[in-house]
Amino acid sequence: MKKTEWPIRWDLLLRYRLIEIIALWEGRLTTNHLCHGFGIGRQQASKDINTYLRELAPDNLSYDRHLKGYVPTRDFRPVVTQGNSDEYLDLLARNQSLSQTFESLDVALPASTVLAVPKPMAEPSVVRALVAATRQGRRIEAEYFSLSRPEGNRYLIEPHTLVYSGQRWHLRGWSERDSEFRDFVLSRFRGTPAILNERSRHTIHQDDLWNRQVTVELRPDRRLTPDQQAIIARDFGMSGRRLTLQTRAALVGYMLALVGIRANGTDPDPLVQQVELANREALKPWIASREIAREAMAEGV
Repeated sequence: MKKTEWPIRWDLLLRYRLIEIIALWEGRLTTNHLCHGFGIGRQQASKDINTYLRELAPDNLSYDRHLKGYVPTRDFRPVVTQGNSDEYLDLLARNQSLSQTFESLDVALPASTVLAVPKPMAEPSVVRALVAATRQGRRIEAEYFSLSRPEGNRYLIEPHTLVYSGQRWHLRGWSERDSEFRDFVLSRFRGTPAILNERSRHTIHQDDLWNRQVTVELRPDRRLTPDQQAIIARDFGMSGRRLTLQTRAALVGYMLALVGIRANGTDPDPLVQQVELANREALKPWIASREIAREAMAEGV
């Protein structure tokens, strides 16, 4: 989107983007979304929605009196967004997505580029259902495909949290089929998950791996030279060549993947691995966990 195509003030553009993102991925937009997101009054929020509909996309939204909000129509077409699930999921991680905003600003910015790695994509209908079920504390029935079960299976899931691993989004919840809490990759759901009337019996409070806080201690790979270790320590902002991180036991595998540590061994090249666990023995119960090991391998460790 170029400024010559859309001569919109950047602050308005951000609000229009929020209108599209919330409506598309949650299925219901109210003035409160804009009020809370940008600190504006209800009158201004209502004006923004009406202006968006009048000047940009008159066929995108319709007002549902029963839901007391705007819902996307069947003819919904993104105008100021791309319609990608990452645009909504970024809101969960950063409260407000600023991706691609600076393309519309007529200011002098330094030359830069961002390497965009393709991410697994989720369908709007899938995200809507999962968000609604998680908020309402209800069970869902869904068809899910995994590398271990590529033929697909019907799952009864009691979701409690959406998780971004740094590489993709997951749904954390109780799997009736597996009789355990596990993670489901959002892009691997097929069709629209059915939200059941039953309330979840297994909640976040019963997820032991989720509620257990563990400490991850990193240090430069000791196979490196002292000078190389000093460089790595500075890269990671270590103090005394140690970096201490707190995380949930259920997320240990993801954290190791993000820093390039193999959950099940050591990379033979220290220049590739660069950092290592200083407290691997203390983390052994969580690294050895079948669920954590499986998810870590799925992330490419």
